[in-house]
Amino acid sequence: MPAKVCPVNDTIDKIEAILETGQLTQPRVRRIAEDILELIQDTAWGRAGSSHIAAIGELAEELTTGKMDPNSRKAGQIVIAALSEHREIFVSHVETGNCLSGDCVRLVPAPCQMTCPSGIDIPSYLSLIGHGRDAEAIEVIRKDNPFPWICGLICTRPCEIMCVRARIDTPVSIKFLKAFAAEKALSERRYVNPPKEPDKHKKVCIIGAGPAGLTAAYYLALKGYGVRIIEALPMAGGMMMVGIPRYRLPREIIDREVAMIEELGVEFRFNILFGEDITFEQLKDEGFEAFFFAIGAHKSWKLGIPGEDHFLQVVEAIDLLRKVALGERHIPGKKIAIIGGGNVAIDAARTCIRLGSEEVTIIYRRTRSEMPADVDEVEQAEVEGVKFSFLVIPIGITGVEGKITSLHCLRAELGPEDSSGRRRPVPLEGSDHYFEVDAIIPAIGQRVDQKCMDSLTDVNWTRRNTIDVNRVSMETSMEGVFAAGDAVLGPATVVEAIGGGKKAADAIDRFLSGIPQPKVPPVPVRRDRTEWFDVSAATKMILKRPEMPMLNIERRQTTFQQVELGYTENMVREEARRCLRCDICRRCGECVEVCRDKMRINALQLGYLDFDHPVETDFRLTEEKCIACGACAESCPNGAMTIEDKKNERVLSLCGTILNRQKLVHCERCGTVIGSVKYLDYIRKKIGKVARVTSGRMICGACARKETAKTSLPPATF
Repeated sequence: MPAKVCPVNDTIDKIEAILETGQLTQPRVRRIAEDILELIQDTAWGRAGSSHIAAIGELAEELTTGKMDPNSRKAGQIVIAALSEHREIFVSHVETGNCLSGDCVRLVPAPCQMTCPSGIDIPSYLSLIGHGRDAEAIEVIRKDNPFPWICGLICTRPCEIMCVRARIDTPVSIKFLKAFAAEKALSERRYVNPPKEPDKHKKVCIIGAGPAGLTAAYYLALKGYGVRIIEALPMAGGMMMVGIPRYRLPREIIDREVAMIEELGVEFRFNILFGEDITFEQLKDEGFEAFFFAIGAHKSWKLGIPGEDHFLQVVEAIDLLRKVALGERHIPGKKIAIIGGGNVAIDAARTCIRLGSEEVTIIYRRTRSEMPADVDEVEQAEVEGVKFSFLVIPIGITGVEGKITSLHCLRAELGPEDSSGRRRPVPLEGSDHYFEVDAIIPAIGQRVDQKCMDSLTDVNWTRRNTIDVNRVSMETSMEGVFAAGDAVLGPATVVEAIGGGKKAADAIDRFLSGIPQPKVPPVPVRRDRTEWFDVSAATKMILKRPEMPMLNIERRQTTFQQVELGYTENMVREEARRCLRCDICRRCGECVEVCRDKMRINALQLGYLDFDHPVETDFRLTEEKCIACGACAESCPNGAMTIEDKKNERVLSLCGTILNRQKLVHCERCGTVIGSVKYLDYIRKKIGKVARVTSGRMICGACARKETAKTSLPPATF
């Protein structure tokens, strides 16, 4: 969890307190302390460069050496202690432009970016897409995730769960906009790799060509390392290729993005099983200095019920999906029971529909709301004809002459919570019933196949039979050996594997460069502060998340064509405009407070600012009450709320959303802006006249004084 108090901001507070209380009496000492304060403020506000941290340390040392008084030494020691204890956080502020605590207001990451396992700068790339700069958006994405098209189709989108726009209506369609930009950039031949660093003449071996292994290969190749990937399958992609059906993720998309990694000089060796076809010692003899294991979780858990091992018609879900992906399209059975409630169960069920099964039922021991599968995938499965049976526990498989005839089950009810935090299903006595089926597909989870790593006896394993690593650096207990992906997390998501591969690549680079590993997890990096685009308040409220066009149901039930057809360009550009730019507005509420409590106007109806308890938001209501005084913009600590005069109007905006436009009143004598009509009315009520009407003309105070001087002063005498 991020710290509640940022050490950078805390150091600023302490130095400011020393300066304000006059403890530093010597002019030279005070100047040094002021210089330190300015440099640390640069760090907290995203203005610092690579030399700032060293300069802060050198100045702090000056305060502690020589004949300095106790207060001077105290100030220096405060800074030195902060740099010593929290150096990584200071450096992170400079290098990433983010502050996890929220204290450094300019550097607070947006909730969507913080939730993304790979740390993509989502607000920046959405804004670029909104401007029609798709290739630039892909450049931003690939700084943190080398697979924008793949993730744009199959990501579980945790970012959308945290999207602040959902507190108004629905989240921005972050996932699908990413897919559009990737396809557009590829079609225009503008999807290109960034330049590589000079060759470091060191080699890294990666075992596993899944998302974690490919990600590590991408970033290591860019850093100048020679990379070889060993893969047991005949192609790259891992679970993306053999675990995700083609109707969700077409193979050619995986091939295109993998080809981009191959262009960087990454060497692939397929159909090679580590531990059998090649050994760890052989690879070390070839000159590999670091190893990254991304072997996935390709083994299935057993149901543990009678009859499971007696019938050939019991087919593990992951085996079914692998065979289909590799070209074997045989129907597993006419009436099928699929046991499980995750995404793999849904994928297996929809695959069986396409293979020609007449009746496919998913058996799940909890309720629909407890299903871990993606809600959209569940709904699509229902449309395609998959049936669901909830609160059902399988207890046996029956059959005759080697063929399955039924699945013996008990009904259940939910009891107390189990170790996972979900309510445990409790079987009901006497509720025995049978599903007539001719094939059963268990999909209750996967595990890591440890056999290939038997020779690496120094690598520790967890109680969950996953590789034990330092979650910050992805180091195993064996020097020079790293691991990530499902082999570490257990069955997880593609984007989580990508995030692990990226962390491992950085750690391997540190290991081979002799640099100490970090002690805290990496902070998401703000890649850009892309300019916003102006949108009227009405447009911001009226725009709605578009529905995804889908392949017709007949094709979906009979072919493996891609189901989601993608947004049109107009849909994409409009959807990007719904983003609230939370990378700029940190939702502190200071604008609302000053308008409501100090100005007594209460014009800002921004109920979404309370993330956990949002109330109604309507940007359009601001215009009804706002007097265009600018107090909200003046109090905004990060430049999200702005007020400026454009042509003959005063315009109030929040991250580009135009909340109010009011015509300006000018002095009819000198042309000076006096204010808006509403603002002048407000001031009159408070303090009386602010402008004088002379002969039907509105004039400013300066001109009014000149008029008064002409008429009231006695004539000069000489």
